[in-house]
Amino acid sequence: MVVCGDDGLSRRLATELRDVYEERVTLVVPAARDPQPALGRRGAGRGLGLFGRVPTARARAAGAGRSPASELRVVEAADPDEEVLAAAGVAGAAALALVYEDDDTNIRAALVARRLNPRLRLVIRLYNRKLGQHLEELLDQAAIVAEPELDRRELDSSTTVLSDADTAAPALAASAIAGTSKVVQADGLLLRAVERTPPGRGEVADPGLCTLALLSATASDPAGSESSVLGDERGLQLLPDDRAVAAATGRAIVALEAVTHVGPGRSAARFNASSLPVGYLFSRRLRWSLAGISLAVTALAVASWVTTGDHPLHAAYITLLDLFAINDPALGQPPERKTLQILAGFVGLLLLPVLVAAALEAFGAFRTASVLRRPSRGQSGHVVLLGLGKIGARVLARLRELDIPVVCVESDPQARGLALARSLRVPVVLGDVTEEGVLEAARVHRAHSLLALTSADTTNLEAALYARTVNPELRVVMRLFEDDFATAVYRTLRAAHPAALTRSRSVTHLAAPAFAGAMMGRQILGAIPVERRVLLFAAIEVAGHPQLEGRTIAESFRPGAWRVIALDTDSPEDRRPDLSSARGADPAGRPGLVWQLHPGYVLKAEDRVVLAATRRGLAEILGRRAVHTPAP
Repeated sequence: MVVCGDDGLSRRLATELRDVYEERVTLVVPAARDPQPALGRRGAGRGLGLFGRVPTARARAAGAGRSPASELRVVEAADPDEEVLAAAGVAGAAALALVYEDDDTNIRAALVARRLNPRLRLVIRLYNRKLGQHLEELLDQAAIVAEPELDRRELDSSTTVLSDADTAAPALAASAIAGTSKVVQADGLLLRAVERTPPGRGEVADPGLCTLALLSATASDPAGSESSVLGDERGLQLLPDDRAVAAATGRAIVALEAVTHVGPGRSAARFNASSLPVGYLFSRRLRWSLAGISLAVTALAVASWVTTGDHPLHAAYITLLDLFAINDPALGQPPERKTLQILAGFVGLLLLPVLVAAALEAFGAFRTASVLRRPSRGQSGHVVLLGLGKIGARVLARLRELDIPVVCVESDPQARGLALARSLRVPVVLGDVTEEGVLEAARVHRAHSLLALTSADTTNLEAALYARTVNPELRVVMRLFEDDFATAVYRTLRAAHPAALTRSRSVTHLAAPAFAGAMMGRQILGAIPVERRVLLFAAIEVAGHPQLEGRTIAESFRPGAWRVIALDTDSPEDRRPDLSSARGADPAGRPGLVWQLHPGYVLKAEDRVVLAATRRGLAEILGRRAVHTPAP
């Protein structure tokens, strides 16, 4: 396995392949220049500092008795050109991951690598989704041209384009919405893993679609690290069987449940610029002013009708003439009529500035339909999203798919996520979050949660601390580059604000398992962290896997390792290659994935299933070192 990159994701990915899958890994990184990066620098600088310590860590691992088969070899090079890739052993490698932050670098290296090894499994980090789809087709076609005898079925995993932003966005969005990052999307169905407690003593919590884990007795610990010292009965148990769940009465579980079906175009339909609501055109204060003036005019019309005895329509007509000062003076008329005319003139004076304000607000509303909106005065219960870079933009899209109100804060007027915010008509505050008044403009004091996703750790931490002073019960989710720093911040904020929910997330921690899984040749639908461990969801072809083929659903279940949770009912020729994308309208009415499975169903070679598995379990069932046992 070869991993090429220039930030923290490459090192974590290499460590994942070496420690979890026990693969021989060659890590290609730029030469380290600053071994001691300062806190708060951008992720690339922090990654380079870590890379400078990789050779030393490798020497310590070898001295501790690590197997040579899982040794981490480091190659320092500025760019992954043909000479560097050849020196890294790409010609004889099973897989290559290109995870540079620059898309152009990854594309150039992928084209060179495909020429060096047509059978190479490529995993490419790319932010541009549409370009990624075309690149997959191009590289797979290049492999067929280079080796015509290549089995086309092998191309299902020959080239995989992933984005760390897409991989981490569901978890970050879920943390802000429900305090959990345990979300995965499969076949258009959005699933989440929720923590449930039993309804009473001696009872078992509702398992939902299935029970993913029994939480440890220290599940409330910010890092969950203390659970490792507990025994099997009290510690964290991933993918427990029914007997273990039934015996764990009174214990909290992690259950899988469906949230909503995400279809294409949902947000666009809701936020159509051609149908602006009245509440958006006019502020609440202006609406109340118009309502008060309308009530006053109605009262004057009724009073005129009662005092003069005129027809109600004529009385209303006279009142409007008096209101706009276009009626003759009430000379020689009863005192009641004169009084009503004076009052109507006074109301007319009040109406003029209200009409001017209404015109200005309506003009501003139509003008901001094509520019950035500002948060409304009464904004509340929303998510404040700090940073509209590639991570922030993906999280914003996820939040709007779930119809969650969002207010964004961005300091860069050229940020890539501003165009998305404009198209979704999401309010945006342009300014530095560390400056006074910026978070207040985002109505953070009335917000439901805060998502700090800027590229600087110190900015995210400062914003979180200040927001807590304004709203002590605010739910806070921070993007932090280093796991150790994230854990320390998590614990400190939880101790300082025990009544509030705090989450600190490392994007590399959330994204690395998906990249590692793709390098092993499978389709990863998502990764769900449970305390300090991770459950992976993968779409697997049953053929060629003795742990699944010919076994029933119950027989294929290995507690603590893997579990079949869904079956793809589409025929092999009708299956969609990417189950992680939203499922569009199907004129044939095919049901797609079935989640409620009969334990006695026998898995056939042509079936495709969705597995929930631990990292080591998935490495065993599909990795090169899988332990194959005959079916009973």
